[in-house]
Amino acid sequence: MLAALVLTPVGPGFSAAAAASAPVPAQAPGFFRMHVGRFEVTALLDGTHPFPATKLAVGARPGEVDGLLADQFLASPFEGMINAFLVKMDGRLVLIDTGAGDLYGKDGGGLVAALTASGYSPAQIDDIYITHLHEDHAGGLLKDGKMVFPKAVVHVSQSDFDFWTQDKNKTQVGPLLQPFFPAIQKVLAPYVAAGRLKPFAGNTVLAPGLRAIPAPGHTPGHSFFLIEDGGQAMLFWGDTVHMAPVQFPRPDIAIEYDWNAPEAVATRKSILAEAAAKGWLIAGAHISFPGIGHVTTLPHGAYQWLPVNYTLNR
Repeated sequence: MLAALVLTPVGPGFSAAAAASAPVPAQAPGFFRMHVGRFEVTALLDGTHPFPATKLAVGARPGEVDGLLADQFLASPFEGMINAFLVKMDGRLVLIDTGAGDLYGKDGGGLVAALTASGYSPAQIDDIYITHLHEDHAGGLLKDGKMVFPKAVVHVSQSDFDFWTQDKNKTQVGPLLQPFFPAIQKVLAPYVAAGRLKPFAGNTVLAPGLRAIPAPGHTPGHSFFLIEDGGQAMLFWGDTVHMAPVQFPRPDIAIEYDWNAPEAVATRKSILAEAAAKGWLIAGAHISFPGIGHVTTLPHGAYQWLPVNYTLNR
């Protein structure tokens, strides 16, 4: 009878015990690449941070958030994503959101490393489209007081720019959001001074195959970006969903970061229904990396998230 074959690595200095105990300092580089028609899309992981869902949820019944998290073997706080997305389209490199930069401490600031690992550099970025001016979406514009993207033009909705760059609007938000005003003004300032900030307004075509769609509620000028080519489409929906285990089954639950919670809920319900009906790919800033997938309907107004199948074929 043949004995079981055991393959053991051998070589000078090899130690099985040492190999087993060797520390692994980090996860793999945070990027994931796929195509939407002719457009190359690369998801970039800026960081993760503990998200206190039970504390920040608005409109949930007692114990409901904990129950929904437990359904997916999670508990509050659970690890939230900070995702951004690079789109290579018609010879231009377009970055959608920039992560938190220095503004979230050790929980953010990984976008440049992920971008570099994916084969690109900040100096190559032509345009940056910001879904909304919160710290974890625009903070990566700046590092140590200097522009991270030396040639990029920054595009943001006029409504969000007007809101976050005027201190008088602090009265419209609670203590949680008031520190965002000086932080956002600081990261935008060098781009404004260089003449490289260009606001847009309304439902508008930004480039061939790229459209901005107003999606107010989370912020006054929160925007979706839709790319379409070759019968395929992907919607970059910013902060439509913060807590996937909670807000897909219960889309009427808002969060404390919403500027106008009822409007944010209405926007979420509308886009969930449209995305499910049209079969769009979705790219979400706070859905488990790479944050790309589809939405499908469930009974009683609920939805489910179906992540894209992992592939090594770019």
